[in-house]
Amino acid sequence: MNIFKRFSLLIGLAFLISGCNIYRQPMVPYYNSSNIGTKVDESSSMQISESAANVNETISTEGVFTPAKEGSVTTKDRTVVQRIPFPENEYKSLATTGSATVKGKIYIVTAGGNKVYGKNTRLYLNPVTSYSTQWYNESYLGGAKMSKVDTRLFNYLKFTTSDSNGNFEFLNVPSGSYYLIGVVKCGTACGYDKVKKIRIAKKISVFGNDIKVEELSKRVQ
Repeated sequence: MNIFKRFSLLIGLAFLISGCNIYRQPMVPYYNSSNIGTKVDESSSMQISESAANVNETISTEGVFTPAKEGSVTTKDRTVVQRIPFPENEYKSLATTGSATVKGKIYIVTAGGNKVYGKNTRLYLNPVTSYSTQWYNESYLGGAKMSKVDTRLFNYLKFTTSDSNGNFEFLNVPSGSYYLIGVVKCGTACGYDKVKKIRIAKKISVFGNDIKVEELSKRVQ
């Protein structure tokens, strides 16, 4: 046996004795882009929910079109606006139980006066805080693109889904002020070449056993 074969044999025995497997691949951490900062193993059940993913799109400007509102300020450049630090104490002070109801209809009014209803679309109640107010002013009214939302916000949202006629209802809503938010899809009926997701938001308040009826609507030109 020549020197090379002896050397190869010794190397093989060393790996066998040590229990090493030269073909074993190191595990690479998996990062969910919708949940920045959270490291998740591919075999783990720690995944951000579909609801949270939808919220992330609805309360950002990406993929959602906001028609200019009369009297609103429109951001001319595309600089990303950094969100303020998440005000944890503000959110912890919010009521967590309630008995109010918020219901109504979500729709777009076209230039011709026709209504395009938000069919089977997700709607949210986002508590009014300094954090959500920055989003409302900078993104919804101003049209600015904002940095990623803090995922802790998802713990404080209430959501529901409209029916095929745009009717929606939130039950057991705690007293307080909220941004009521939803998205309507509209294409040629609104004068667009392709279907766009049009975001609508308005500020509402409820107290006690209120039954609040709201029309969440917007006119497009």
